[in-house]
Formats: sequence, C-alpha cells, structure tokens
Amino acid sequence: MIEQIRLDTVKWLHILYPSDEDYNLLINEYQFHPLDIEDCKTRSQRSKIDIYDDYYFLILHFPYFDKVNRFIKIKEVKIFWGKDFIITIGSAHWVIRELFEESRRQINEGQQDRYLDSSDMLLYRILELLMKETQVLLQRIDTEIDLINKEMFSRNADKIIEKISITRKNVILLNTTFKPQLRLFHKFESGEVKGYVEDMEEYWGNILDYYQKNWDLIEDDGELLEGLSKTFDSMQANRTNEIMKMLTFISTTLLPLTFLTGLYGMNVALPFGGHPMTFSMIIGVMLLIVIFLILYFKRKRWM
Repeated sequence: MIEQIRLDTVKWLHILYPSDEDYNLLINEYQFHPLDIEDCKTRSQRSKIDIYDDYYFLILHFPYFDKVNRFIKIKEVKIFWGKDFIITIGSAHWVIRELFEESRRQINEGQQDRYLDSSDMLLYRILELLMKETQVLLQRIDTEIDLINKEMFSRNADKIIEKISITRKNVILLNTTFKPQLRLFHKFESGEVKGYVEDMEEYWGNILDYYQKNWDLIEDDGELLEGLSKTFDSMQANRTNEIMKMLTFISTTLLPLTFLTGLYGMNVALPFGGHPMTFSMIIGVMLLIVIFLILYFKRKRWM
C-alpha cells in the first residue's frame, strides 16, 4: 500500500508492504532502473548508493534491539531520492514510520515543519533521526559494558560470561554493519553526492560527524569489551589455579597419612603392633608429618 504526503514542494511516498503493482507504478511513473526495483524486492543487500541523472537510490542499515531487548538486529532502509520526492520502501526502520506519521499529523493540523522544504532536507532529517536513535542504542551498550565491569569481581561467573557473550555478539554485528557504510557517507561530504539544493555541505558534514562518532563508540566498545573479556578469563584461570593448588596441597598431605593408616590397617605383624600406645604413636607421627609438610610448603612459598 502506498501512503503519500506532500511537504511544500516535496512528495513523500511511504510503501510499507509493496506489491508488484506498486513496483510497476514506480517503474512507469518514475522510470527507476529495474535493478533498483529488484534490490527492493530482496533482503540483506549490501549498503550502497546508486547515482543516476535524475535520482539516487540508497540502501542503508541501522540497528535496533529485538523484542526482549537483548540481541541487536539490523533493519534495511531503502530510499529513492529525487529532486521533488522521497520514496521509502518496505518495512523500514520504525524511526522513519514515526517521522512519516508525525509529518502527516502536522500537515493535517496546518503545522508543517518549515525546514522540510526540499527533498535534501527531508533526507537529512531522516538520516539525522536514524543517527540519534543509533546513539541511544550505543548508550545502552555502554551501560551494559559498565555493568559487566562492576560485576566482574562477583562470584556469579556464569552470569558474567553470558553478558560478555551477548554484548560481544552485538558489538561484532554493529562493527560489521557500520564499517562498510562509512565510505558511503563520505560521498556526501566529498561532493560525489551533490543533491538538489545548494548549501547542504554543512548538513551532510553533520551526518558524517554523527556517523563517525557512532563508529568511534563502536570501536571503543569493542576494544573495552575485549579487554574486559581477557581480564575475566585471567581471573577465572587464576581462580582455577588457586583451587587446583589447594586440592593438590590436600592430596599431597593426605598421601603419606593414607599410606601409614593403610599399612597399620593390614592384618600382619608390624613394629609396635602390640604396644598399648600404638594408636597414640601413629596419631603423633601423622601430626608430625602434617606439620612438616606445612612448614616445607611455606618455606617454598607454595602456600
């Protein structure tokens, strides 16, 4: 279904669930390239911007949290951008949907945003909102990393491992999504993507600044998470070594005692076997062995 609003001289078409009839209308009315239409019909496209004489076609990717707010997923944003129109295709990011509904409400109330007077400014507004929403998501990632840092010295290792694994998965997905798009947004500031109105360089530069800041945050989060993961692994390895050290100490101490009690537990004649103080002597020897081993271990600084 094609929904449409008009902002001053700009027409915005939002096609939520496009049908073949909708695609045919776009080809016949706007003469879009058939390959662009094919890209609209398929998912998981790479990020790109196709430059034509009379329009641009953009495929961008932006993150969002799933319904349980644990794992990050990626939403494709497909936009046709012409001199007097913007067309958003498919199940776009909810930010675009909200902006479309808000713009329609303002038009109905006679309060149209005076800054959205060109397709360039409308595209800038869409990208700006997507960048801000991404920043909010990255702040949540930062908060999760701070919690991992605070809980690292707790005894609940399984919970920390789960948090590190989930957060690392999210950061890796953000990294693989944002890195290819950085070169794409540089095309706006460099002038390779000129747009249709003048004096947009500062606006495109602002979008690039947003994106560069988000990319820097993702890189910082990745490095910080990697450091926390290595620190936690070292702590767990050290804790395991301490446990093994204590178990080894106990085993080494019990070994001669077990030998002695096993020896005198045999039903054969042994030295002092019939002496009335045999039990006390065996206990005394065992205590001496334990004391000797403790002193020896301390002297070697093994405990």
